[in-house]
Amino acid sequence: MKRALVAVLIGAALLASPMAHSGAARQAQCISRAAVPVPPVYASTVARARALVCDKLAGRISGLQVAVGVDGKLVWSEGFGYADVARKIPVTAETQFRIGSVSKPMTAAAVALLYEQGKLDLDAPVQRYVPSFPDKGVPITTRQLAGHLAGIRHYRGDEFLLNRRFTSVLEGLTIFQGDSLLFPPGTKFSYSTYGWNLISAVVEAAAGQDFLSYMGRNVFRPLGMTHTAADRVDSLIPNRTRFYERAADGAFVLAPPVDNSYKWAGGGFVSTAEDLVKFGSAMLRPGFLKAGTLELLFTSQKTRAGEPTGYGVGWFVSTDSLGHRWVFHGGSSVGGTTAFGVDRDSRVVVAITSNLSNAPLEPGEGIRALFDR
Repeated sequence: MKRALVAVLIGAALLASPMAHSGAARQAQCISRAAVPVPPVYASTVARARALVCDKLAGRISGLQVAVGVDGKLVWSEGFGYADVARKIPVTAETQFRIGSVSKPMTAAAVALLYEQGKLDLDAPVQRYVPSFPDKGVPITTRQLAGHLAGIRHYRGDEFLLNRRFTSVLEGLTIFQGDSLLFPPGTKFSYSTYGWNLISAVVEAAAGQDFLSYMGRNVFRPLGMTHTAADRVDSLIPNRTRFYERAADGAFVLAPPVDNSYKWAGGGFVSTAEDLVKFGSAMLRPGFLKAGTLELLFTSQKTRAGEPTGYGVGWFVSTDSLGHRWVFHGGSSVGGTTAFGVDRDSRVVVAITSNLSNAPLEPGEGIRALFDR
């Protein structure tokens, strides 16, 4: 996903405009399930945010979740629409969605933990950890990979629609490892999910264990992310939604089957909006990670020429109109679109997950502004 697209998904927040009369009708038909009691202090804010979702999102998207945390506390969680349109099974807080590239900040947490433990040198050539990766004639580092500065290419052709089982992280690298670099590392920003595939191999070697096992034991489990997992198509995931796209006539139809086993680290996890809020809340202050490590993740990298890229280690970084430090990521999947961000100053975390390809989540940008105090 290109930087502009991600910024559209969850960029600078804007207040929503007043609802029209037609919006009131849509709100009356809005199918939803609230998951947690709303603290009284946020009752009016949640009512406004819910009206925004009902009017601008729910009727246009087959199923979605919205969750908001403030200063580490979940203050709103609600599911809208259907996890299974044909069977009218509603979205609940436990429904798991494909989160696409929002997998990258999670993988960045694993990189950060290994960095803190002295097991991973961000500036060492990747061959120190993945000797099977071909030498490209110039060093490629994990830091460059994590900032989309390494020159590794992104998807080509129909690769985004791959429906082939890959048995290991290293096997997934065979898709692109023989290709030339797009440019000398460090000279240009170019978004690459495949760069994060290579990072997962680095994590495996640095940790001395399987990538998915490391993520589960060291990121998901400690943070209480009980509904986040690899999107394994060969396993039963009871709460996993069905996945949709829009037909030419506007109907919701099943998305084509895909197997994301080639890209766990860069786009292969399923999760919930509540789990994303748990994760984002852990990034608000030192604890899970050290203060200096958080700054490493959230500081824009630069090209060799000194140009900021607007991307740190696994996160897009920006400053909004209020001067708040806003870190975020969007995710685009086959049958899923996600928007996720953390306001480091107002301590607001917002997550929107959906089960629709290219879901129009832009109106959801107003949610953060409503909660920003």
